[in-house]
Amino acid sequence: MHNLLRILALALAMTTVTAFAERDLGDVVISADLKTISVHVSGSPAEIDNLANLAFNAHGRYRRVVSGGAFDIKFTQVAAAQVQVNVTKAGATVLSQVVSGTSTRNALFRAADLAVKATSGLKGFFSDRLTFISTYSGHPEVFTSDLFFGEVKQITHDNAQAITPRWAPGGRKILYTSFYKSGFPDIFLIDLNTLQRTTFVSFKGTNSGARYSPDGSQVAMVLSGEGNPEIYVSNAMGRQVARRTRSVSVEASPCWSPDGSKLLFTSDAAGGPQLYVMPAAGGSPRRLPAAISGYCAEPDWSKGDPTKIAFTVRIGRGYQIAEYDLSGKTPTKVVSKAAMDAVEPSWLADGRHLVYTARAAGTRSLYILDTETGKSTRISPASMREVSQASVWGP
Repeated sequence: MHNLLRILALALAMTTVTAFAERDLGDVVISADLKTISVHVSGSPAEIDNLANLAFNAHGRYRRVVSGGAFDIKFTQVAAAQVQVNVTKAGATVLSQVVSGTSTRNALFRAADLAVKATSGLKGFFSDRLTFISTYSGHPEVFTSDLFFGEVKQITHDNAQAITPRWAPGGRKILYTSFYKSGFPDIFLIDLNTLQRTTFVSFKGTNSGARYSPDGSQVAMVLSGEGNPEIYVSNAMGRQVARRTRSVSVEASPCWSPDGSKLLFTSDAAGGPQLYVMPAAGGSPRRLPAAISGYCAEPDWSKGDPTKIAFTVRIGRGYQIAEYDLSGKTPTKVVSKAAMDAVEPSWLADGRHLVYTARAAGTRSLYILDTETGKSTRISPASMREVSQASVWGP
């Protein structure tokens, strides 16, 4: 048991940070971006108005104004789960549409996504959903919510440590690792419709880091049953498990390229955590020339912009979010400006914003980061002090 915990600790060490003194990051205010779009945002009733302004405040492309904006964006609730969006520019109608959702909140966020597309050309992300870990109930359990922490729901009641929940394509299932029952780290699959939990993988050793391929046909994971934490791939049912890496180093945090052809992961083969990529079907791993630090871990490959990879990087005594540009147009750069540790990035739908964990002594919170301006906006409420390891799913 001690050896199993040691191996898991080594793999998770690539996600462990040194906590600074506790401090609320708040919204990081960045100097005005000349590329922002001025908008007047309003809604009816008051709940709609508050939600709409909350959403657009978190979007780094927009600058809200009281009047005289380039666009006027208005939302009106027309039914229990329907919201009408009207966008005008200089009095001319740009968009007018009634949008349905699963709830009033969801309909509003879907309508706001259409407004973003109509005014900026960017894909909206307001209707994205989160799964995350919180100790709100006393143990690290899996939760879900919308992007702005409405409709929060506790999914697991394992009374055991749960880590790294990840969405299945379609948003109806979640893979996660838990010490449930056996006391060993196994991978479980939970159906969000029925809340039925099934064991996905339970081999000797540690079983962690499971993530579905973009088409849902395969799952990448880290297993140590053969003695060393290595990357493995199974089918969608956790069967036909095949080893992909063979090394004496520790591999962790596998994720897929947006087209499903490659695997990106962290390895300490170079003496410290760095990023490596390899063909998903197998082959030789290649180290990405993304190193701007001796510590590069927790990668996430953007579906919204396949040229971008976000990851956690150590800067001095702390940690921030960095971005690697696969196109080579821009160098690897640190994109967060958090006053505390910024870790565990997960891309939102537009390929510009992401969600990350802000960590300090005794607290974990989730923030939206605009990678172009560095603006951070807190989304997790103060009542949920231990919130981390978010995974994003977009419709």
